[in-house]
Amino acid sequence: MGESRLGQRLKTARQRRFVGRARELAVFQSAISAQELPFILLAIFGPGGIGKSLLLQEFARLSHEAGLRALRLDARNFAPSPESFLAALCEAMHVPETADPAQALGGYAQRQIILLDTYELLAPLDAWLRDIFLPQLPDDILIVIAGQNPLSPGWNADPGWQSLTRSLSLRNLSPDESADYLAKRSIPDEQHRDILAFTHGHPLALSLVADAFDQHPEAVFQPESEPDMIKVLLERLLQQAPGPAFRAALEVCALVRLTTESLLTEVLALPDAHEQFMWLRALSFVESSRLGLIPHELAREVLVADLHWRNPEWYAELHRRLRDYYAAHFRHTRDPQHQQQILLDYIHLHRDSPSLRPYLDAFFAQEGTLMVDVMRAGDVPLLLELIERHEGAEARHHAGHWFDRQPQGVTVLRDTAQQPVAFIAAIVLNQADPVEVAADPATHAAWAYLHHHAPLRPDEIATIFRFWMDNEEYQTFSYIQGQIAIRAIHYYLTTANLAFTFLPCADPAYWEMLFTYADLHRIPEADYQIDGRHYGEYGHDWRVTPPMAWLELMGERETSVAPQVAPPPPSAVVILVLSETEFGGALRDALRDLLRADRLRTNPLLRTRLVEAKAGHQAGAGERIAALQQLIITTTEQLQTTPREMKLYRVLYHTYLHPAATQEQAAELLDLPFSTYRRHLKAGVSRLATLLWEVELRGPAL
Repeated sequence: MGESRLGQRLKTARQRRFVGRARELAVFQSAISAQELPFILLAIFGPGGIGKSLLLQEFARLSHEAGLRALRLDARNFAPSPESFLAALCEAMHVPETADPAQALGGYAQRQIILLDTYELLAPLDAWLRDIFLPQLPDDILIVIAGQNPLSPGWNADPGWQSLTRSLSLRNLSPDESADYLAKRSIPDEQHRDILAFTHGHPLALSLVADAFDQHPEAVFQPESEPDMIKVLLERLLQQAPGPAFRAALEVCALVRLTTESLLTEVLALPDAHEQFMWLRALSFVESSRLGLIPHELAREVLVADLHWRNPEWYAELHRRLRDYYAAHFRHTRDPQHQQQILLDYIHLHRDSPSLRPYLDAFFAQEGTLMVDVMRAGDVPLLLELIERHEGAEARHHAGHWFDRQPQGVTVLRDTAQQPVAFIAAIVLNQADPVEVAADPATHAAWAYLHHHAPLRPDEIATIFRFWMDNEEYQTFSYIQGQIAIRAIHYYLTTANLAFTFLPCADPAYWEMLFTYADLHRIPEADYQIDGRHYGEYGHDWRVTPPMAWLELMGERETSVAPQVAPPPPSAVVILVLSETEFGGALRDALRDLLRADRLRTNPLLRTRLVEAKAGHQAGAGERIAALQQLIITTTEQLQTTPREMKLYRVLYHTYLHPAATQEQAAELLDLPFSTYRRHLKAGVSRLATLLWEVELRGPAL
């Protein structure tokens, strides 16, 4: 499909505003015009906001004018793994994901250009690209990478690549280039001097000044003493936005991972957010990706910090609306990949939490050099050696057993040389042989706790993160531990029928504050010893607080107007985890006592997740009773929707919702033989129990 007319207009407008970079353009133009490429790799590097992405857009335009195919990939749009990179390249070439990209590139008759933006996010792939993928390509393909950092030493250390690379460092625009840009943005000449003195030719700062003038062309620029010019200029832009809805749209754009028009419409409760969306899209510090709008990271940080400080109540309200938006979309999709993207958007909302930011900044910025991968056969000796170094020979023995039995539960983090630097091993307890579980003190203690305090129901699973460690820091806080935590969170949110998770650690006191904040509870009964060393256990019952409700709890804690040093007090009601048989018996009792609130006070259903979600975790006894009554009534009324179940609804209605004096009289009202009435009543109670049990197991839709 060709580019839209709007896309062409935006591209033309940006091209008209492009200034300077004569040296970089000349180097690129001479390379693509040469009979033989003078170099294969062109590396553009410079700090954030310096104009790297805009320069790549200009390179793409020059390529198209020369009749050459330019394939542009932005590392923000795919994971830093070989599989994701190859899939993104196939998509750019409009070939199936199953195709061999190297072969597809080799079958193209003309010279091609591959433009890789935000290359710093591809640090985990640097060695793979240099040593494996790029050498497969024809020598008539020019690769241009743009990132914040110079080329890694591996490129210069390789004699082959050393002669085939060229690096260019981007700096601020010169005074003449800056003045040219301001003129193209129709800013009066008499204002140029003050603007140039304040911005020093920083491209992002210049574009923010110009955006502010677009809002108020008659304004007079006043130099500021404030050293943080980006902050000053963004605040000015906020003040000069066309209206409150535009300002709110910019604030939403700063909070979310990707901004779409539909998201703005729903979250801001607007009839139509098209005007606000297009205003955002035209801002020079907001980029358009195939999935939505992305603000420059410098701008995002300043906008969020300003909103949180200036109007914490509105910040919390926007956060709540966005959580509701993602929860609703998660509920309405069954596509696992789409669900994972929504969960990624949901997690992104928590980037500014003081407690979680060290983890989530590392996850989203990918500042390190890690790649998430499965465990390979060659990893096992290295991981076992790592375990023995930190936990001893007995722990190594147990690890070898679990690696053999459940290798699919092991996630490995690799460095740029593809070597394991950390890992986390998730062992599903109820999928293991009981003898094997009993042989390992950690799994034995966890299984015993479940048996006595939180027994599993059919189809439910319980998992222990049996081993998790960083090669150097073991289990102390680090960037790598942030990545390990993200893998655990991903497991929580995407594992079907997850009932309970255990997280053992060598120093439980070290993690107490963070784990308690994250609603992981200390379980001394599940502690254990190996090689004379004591390990403490934390756990979470996902039947009591399901994954989406857990995310909601984290959101409430992080956006509280009065920040919480410790988590709020737990509910006074201890949640019961009933078996299906116990649940059915309690429901039959509740139906019998449905209209007698005094008799419902002792019903076990009042302490189930079913009622907890309906009434709220701080609800009193009266509110819980009312919630249980309403759940039974509304669920019974659902049976009216199909003719087949209408007879079940009618018998339940005349027996429990609007009961006759006796069951015999109810049968007469329904004009049924008593035996038929009893059969229908049994079927109706069974159907009602099935519907409510499903909600109890899976959790209510948010």
